[in-house]
Amino acid sequence: MWLALALYGLWTGATYALEGGPRTFLRPEAAGLRVLYTAVANMLIGVVGSGLVLRHLARQGRLAPAAAGFGSGRRSAVTTAAGFVLGLTVYLLQGAPSLDPIVLLNGFAQVLPVSAAEVLVCWSVVGAAAGTSSRARRAPTLLAALLASALFGLYHLAHSPPFSTWTMVGGLTVVGLATSVFFFVSRDVYGTIVFHNFLALFGVLHALLEAGALARYEAPQAPLLITATLAIGLIAAVLNGMFTCRTTPR
Repeated sequence: MWLALALYGLWTGATYALEGGPRTFLRPEAAGLRVLYTAVANMLIGVVGSGLVLRHLARQGRLAPAAAGFGSGRRSAVTTAAGFVLGLTVYLLQGAPSLDPIVLLNGFAQVLPVSAAEVLVCWSVVGAAAGTSSRARRAPTLLAALLASALFGLYHLAHSPPFSTWTMVGGLTVVGLATSVFFFVSRDVYGTIVFHNFLALFGVLHALLEAGALARYEAPQAPLLITATLAIGLIAAVLNGMFTCRTTPR
């Protein structure tokens, strides 16, 4: 559990250093810093770092791959489809800021690397570790779900305003509870990322709509699509490859 929390602390610290501290999201000219934030905080620490921690815990026999959300390919296909349908439904019910397929694709691609890191750190690592190591006699999964949701909300204090407000932290903790339900019911990291990404998609497109900047997303944005593809590749290649290791029960 301490290793999982150390990863969370490192990831949150990197987020503050590269995004929240310099107010990267509030500075349109800081394109290079946004790329650095995505690459280091989310893809390197969030995705690859999670893979290293999960590999270590799996080799030690302390955490089964299935508990961390890595099961069979068939299960992942079913839960990913379910995450897509459920996430899209929630997006529409909230009052979709846009139904343009290109806008949706660009927005989905933009938030995907961040969503992947959030799900892997808060739920696949911390949540799963808490669920298996908890000594509580009653409902350890419930406690793990609450912990993952609370840490997800608190991590936003490391971001730029308006995310770094206690009102936003409270609202995002509620969003985290929805993700917790999906993760701990499905036990699949891929479906959870897709579902969680739709929740983030609404927030991003709604903010762009209010800022009058949604029109720029009406054409394909190659950098966003490339970054999202790299994130997916990292999850599939790095994490799945790490779970081929043999475990040593303890």
